[in-house]
Amino acid sequence: MEHVPTDSGLIEAHGGQLVERILAASEMEQFEQRHSDSQKLQLNADQESDLEMITTGGYSPLKGFMTEAQYRGVIEKMQLPGAILWPIPIVLSVTPERAKAFQKGELIGLTNQSGELIGELKLEDKYQIDRHEFAREVFGTTDEAHPGVKKTLEQDEICIGGAVRATALLCSDKRFKQYRLTPAQTRSYFARQNWRRVVGFQTRNPIHRAHEYLLKSALEIVDGLLLHPLVGQTKQGDVPAAVRMSCYEEILQNYFPADRVLLSVMPAKMNYAGPKEAILHAIIRQNYGCTHFIVGRDHAGVGDYYGTYEAQEIFDDLPEGSLKIQPLFFEYAFWCKICGNIASNKTCPHDAENHLFLSGTKVREMLAEGEDLPVEFSRPEVAKTLKQAYSERG
Repeated sequence: MEHVPTDSGLIEAHGGQLVERILAASEMEQFEQRHSDSQKLQLNADQESDLEMITTGGYSPLKGFMTEAQYRGVIEKMQLPGAILWPIPIVLSVTPERAKAFQKGELIGLTNQSGELIGELKLEDKYQIDRHEFAREVFGTTDEAHPGVKKTLEQDEICIGGAVRATALLCSDKRFKQYRLTPAQTRSYFARQNWRRVVGFQTRNPIHRAHEYLLKSALEIVDGLLLHPLVGQTKQGDVPAAVRMSCYEEILQNYFPADRVLLSVMPAKMNYAGPKEAILHAIIRQNYGCTHFIVGRDHAGVGDYYGTYEAQEIFDDLPEGSLKIQPLFFEYAFWCKICGNIASNKTCPHDAENHLFLSGTKVREMLAEGEDLPVEFSRPEVAKTLKQAYSERG
């Protein structure tokens, strides 16, 4: 089935229609037959994540990996054909040798890292990209110390584009199976719950009390929350997804109303593209059915490549009507010793010397040293889970 109708009353998917390109069970026999002797391309972890995001509808309106025309539109104007907003190219790079072996119009079998057949691509285009241009336009830098730039410059320059289909196996054998909901499934859940205003929250870090403050503030103005942690590839040093998921489960069980929150994983990879990735994350959450999306301090950033609130400011420059989901902008939050609670500069009158705020780097350093996280910063259950995980790593 190619298209899944948007549930009545919910926000429409980006581009107007939710795209789903998962092969039905009735198609599997023919699929396996036509690829019994076809050329195969093994995907790496990032490419597999992109395939899942395309075929489940997370990247709607994309139907496949980008052709050269689509790629140029995104790089030059941040647009797909039809003037549809899109900030980061979704490309499939291959070696020059493999590219030469593929012919336009050919159906190429796609396998996962274990060699299992999980999808197919109908080749529409072969083209060469300038990797430095890609890095400069997407990340705003060509510094190889940037993890997204490094990965970009290491990929092959030849890309193949075309529509894709995938098997259910792509989604069924992954971690966190019970939380691996497609956009159609989250939309169905929201409809059953009668949620019409839903806020999405992107996270690649454990949730601490400052995050809790943002989420509960947002919950005051909507019907429900989609807690949507990214579980695709992240950079070395980030807290592992399994540890983060344990933290989310703990905090939801003890500090949030069960009927107001849905925990579901987001299988995309992390690009660390700062402002442009904030837009992509918003588009993805619109496809999952969210009407609002939290954009906080240094969203999708890394190091000091982006300004503290640059990921918020970029939304002000978007053409009117290009994005239907509404971003919610929050300043960074902290524990104020005088107020005796979590606050922000918008609500707290006291000097910074009275504020407790720990960066992700500082938190990881404390955990690596076996130190306890302050109760004002992290709920005890979360702190315990993190400390145990880091002690086992050591």
